[in-house]
Amino acid sequence: MPLVVGDIMKLLCSVSEARKMKAAVKHSGRGALVTGAVAFVGGLVGGPPGLAVGGAVGGLLGAWMTSGQFKPVPQILMELPPAEQEKLFNQVTAIVQNLEWTDAVQLTMLVMGSEALQQRLLTLLVGYITKELQAEVQYGD
Repeated sequence: MPLVVGDIMKLLCSVSEARKMKAAVKHSGRGALVTGAVAFVGGLVGGPPGLAVGGAVGGLLGAWMTSGQFKPVPQILMELPPAEQEKLFNQVTAIVQNLEWTDAVQLTMLVMGSEALQQRLLTLLVGYITKELQAEVQYGD
């Protein structure tokens, strides 16, 4: 049966939901900008001591801004642009092409029943998220 991009996205959502995967895109550039801006203002207001205090406060603020912004992977997958979904579709198709199935529900059941297939899809998904989306992956609650 021919595969449809939406079916593959649902399959990946099922696999990532089962592992309670979340991902956070790192905004290190924004954190560095905040750190530098607060240090600069501290230096203008308080001279050298203000620069030190501003750098410390800015560093803490920058770290706080860039942490804890995790979203569920299924949500991220469904929000991907069509071109990125197509890229994932092609990679997943290479993994599941030899399976015998009649519809997307049966394909999902086959994958969810096989730890080896789940692991292959998870490896692919984590690789995609870390390389293409430059995000950090977290499992569990």
